[in-house]
Amino acid sequence: MEKVVITGMGTVNPLGLTVEESWRNAVNGVSGVGRITHFDPSGLNVHIAAEVKNFAPENYMDAKEARRRDRFEQLAVAAAKDAIVSSGLEITEENSGRIGVLVSSAIGGIKSLSDAVITNYTEGPRRVSPFLIPMLMPNGASGMIAIDFQIKGPCFSVASACASGADGIGTAFLMIKAGMIDAALAGATEATICPVGVAAFDRVGAMSRRNDDYSMTPQPFDKNRDGLVMGEGAAVLVLERESYAKKRGANILAELAGYGATADAYHVTAPHETGAGGAAAMRMALDSAGANDDELGYINAHGTGTPLNDQSETRAVKAAFGERAYQIPISSTKSMTGHMMGATGALEAIFCVQAVREGILPPTIHYQTPDPECDLDYIPNQAREKKITLAISNAFGFGGHNAVLAIRKYS
Repeated sequence: MEKVVITGMGTVNPLGLTVEESWRNAVNGVSGVGRITHFDPSGLNVHIAAEVKNFAPENYMDAKEARRRDRFEQLAVAAAKDAIVSSGLEITEENSGRIGVLVSSAIGGIKSLSDAVITNYTEGPRRVSPFLIPMLMPNGASGMIAIDFQIKGPCFSVASACASGADGIGTAFLMIKAGMIDAALAGATEATICPVGVAAFDRVGAMSRRNDDYSMTPQPFDKNRDGLVMGEGAAVLVLERESYAKKRGANILAELAGYGATADAYHVTAPHETGAGGAAAMRMALDSAGANDDELGYINAHGTGTPLNDQSETRAVKAAFGERAYQIPISSTKSMTGHMMGATGALEAIFCVQAVREGILPPTIHYQTPDPECDLDYIPNQAREKKITLAISNAFGFGGHNAVLAIRKYS
């Protein structure tokens, strides 16, 4: 069966507006966390987030269209445009039906919806925007990318909470493997930094409240971690059947070698304490890639910085790899980007591509005090030079969704 290869990538996220800028900042351990500027958070318990800075949607789309799109859709179109340009993929009437768009979102246009609810009750239903439905629906980003770039193949969004991005990429991988399409734009987007979004995640008990001194938060795997920091952004990869990419002379960045997906079937928000579901997804991804444990050189962890997630994921890695778990470098780039919800798995897939290409493993910043329950190698505070051939990216979502992508150096 043919390989699925990655030929283009695009992202806008708290670390930068391009892949190059984002990767440079990740390697250098730059934090994207700051005080919320999208709105006045003074009435909330949480005043910090990892926002996308200096994003101008009119640089990527018509200004009129930008006004009719929620921020999560604007971010997605920007990332998709850069991914297409970097891949050199020309979309024509002849090939458009063989290209898919699977750009996912866990939550969709929550800001547009919450704003409309206020408008409905304060100004009346006639003041609600006629564009509200396409602005809030999670598949809106995929649909708008398809319209903007005239892509006519399968087009939809996968919603599996914080595993949405990885599951969308994995679904595109399977569709290419099955011969349904030759190429796909796959990834995810999220923009939940609004009063309702922040308040809702805080009420779950998942958020860090270090408003006055946020220089050391989030702290994945650290004993003193106190929760996640909400992030936003989008990341899109161009996936292609290897022969299709070679025929057009594409620059192949890496191979998407495997995908695993499982469910904990345990709790609506908490991960299973044993990590069994995450372990099974990691094993499935390696089996899908035809890889053995010795080939695995890096794990980009889900690593949210919540006590339950980090302990569960540590147990999952041990359950999957036994004693070798202690020899596998692991890092949580969420320590820098914050948790971009459904979009984080897509950005972390890009970081895995960069890691296998450049032989640099990004760090887990803010790591100070070891947790006896989290005793693996988390690449603390400084990037590490190490040549690797295979990396996996973990994405675990509320509801017990586990998705793992395996990315191999292309040869």
